[in-house]
Amino acid sequence: MSLALTINLLVIVALVVGLVKLRVMGLSLSRRVLVSLIAGAVLGLALQAIYIDSPEVITATLGWSNVLGSGYVSLLKMIIMPLILVSMIAAVVRMEAVAALGKIGGLVVGMLIFTTIIAALIGIMVTNIFGLSAEGLTEGARELARAEVLVVRQTTVADMGLAQIMLSFIPQNIFSDLTGARPTSIIAVVIFGILTGIAGLHLKHDHPEQGAAFSSFVETAQAVVLRLVRMVIGLTPYGVLALMLKVTASSSGDDIVNLLGFIIASYLAILLMFCVHAFLIFLAGKSPVDYFKRVWPVLTFAFTSRSSAATIPLNVETQIRELNVASPIANLSATFGTTIGQNGCAGIYPAMLAVMVAPTMGVNPLDPIFILTLVGVVAISSFGVAGVGGGATFAALIVLPAMGFPVALVALLISIEPLIDMARTALNVSGSMTAGLVTSRLLGMPERDESLTEGVSP
Repeated sequence: MSLALTINLLVIVALVVGLVKLRVMGLSLSRRVLVSLIAGAVLGLALQAIYIDSPEVITATLGWSNVLGSGYVSLLKMIIMPLILVSMIAAVVRMEAVAALGKIGGLVVGMLIFTTIIAALIGIMVTNIFGLSAEGLTEGARELARAEVLVVRQTTVADMGLAQIMLSFIPQNIFSDLTGARPTSIIAVVIFGILTGIAGLHLKHDHPEQGAAFSSFVETAQAVVLRLVRMVIGLTPYGVLALMLKVTASSSGDDIVNLLGFIIASYLAILLMFCVHAFLIFLAGKSPVDYFKRVWPVLTFAFTSRSSAATIPLNVETQIRELNVASPIANLSATFGTTIGQNGCAGIYPAMLAVMVAPTMGVNPLDPIFILTLVGVVAISSFGVAGVGGGATFAALIVLPAMGFPVALVALLISIEPLIDMARTALNVSGSMTAGLVTSRLLGMPERDESLTEGVSP
């Protein structure tokens, strides 16, 4: 181990110790996450400046810091499926009637698709205002190397029509889906949990004693899983520190400069969509400022992890504890939001890309028919987009062929994907929480489960 690497690791350890001391001092989780975000970004930029001629030192440092960052993400992924399964069963079992479940699910999905349509319109508008076009992009070596891979992948994605996508939601082997074997495994587990909960409701009606025993078992299982969730969430500041360090230390300045216009346009579209979320929250009777203050730790983790699915535990807990959303709604919106109606990945990005590609195909990007068709395709294709890093590329591989556009152009933007995907993921998560909050307010089902707040440090 070189001296430079040793010094870098000692600095990281010192930052971790400092975060531990802040927790002991009673600093809130959101503020500790903010401190870790800034510290990780500053350290990453410092590493780039100091070791500009020694990239191997940065690589070695990130190799060790990645143990902390990826380890945290792995722990979150570990609890995703148990949390979804148990929470879905518990949410349904606590309902008075099956009809209430359908009403909640319909409103949640409706809100997700509605906001995705707005996101697509914003993406179209911003791209046209900036005058972005794929004609001005130059394919670099990395993009050309990936183009062939994407074309091969497209042949699989393009063959999946809406009927096939809907069919993929239905669980075939729940044990396989619990391992996340398919892109739609999360939805399959949700459906299995809902069906199991419905069976529990019928059991409570037909055999009260057995139904009571089943309900007690589910409540105990949920309490154990939630305790595990709180343990993992307590590690958020340390995970964010390492993740942000990796992002800033490994980003290429050339990548940013080459496609700066697209980056600026993307972030503007994302910012506008956040404003739409704020407006919807205001209409629901909640302060947008208070909302963003409470969900800040969740958005921060989504930003650094680039995974909507990994954010599910934080998403659910924050909706229930901080936003006072009913637990059935929180669980449905958080889980559905990872694969249905992602505002950033399935809304803004494929819409922007289609508008950029349109001029190269002789299509007027301002044509109303083109815009209406694109919005409709985006809305339909937003079902089943995987809630992990790269989901936007998956969405683009569905939308572009549906519009008759070549998918090889998706490869042009691979070099800057991580830079934009961070903000897109945060927007996806905000969209799911907005859907949960608005649905809860529309149905008049605010609920605070005090058991969720026990033993959780502020």
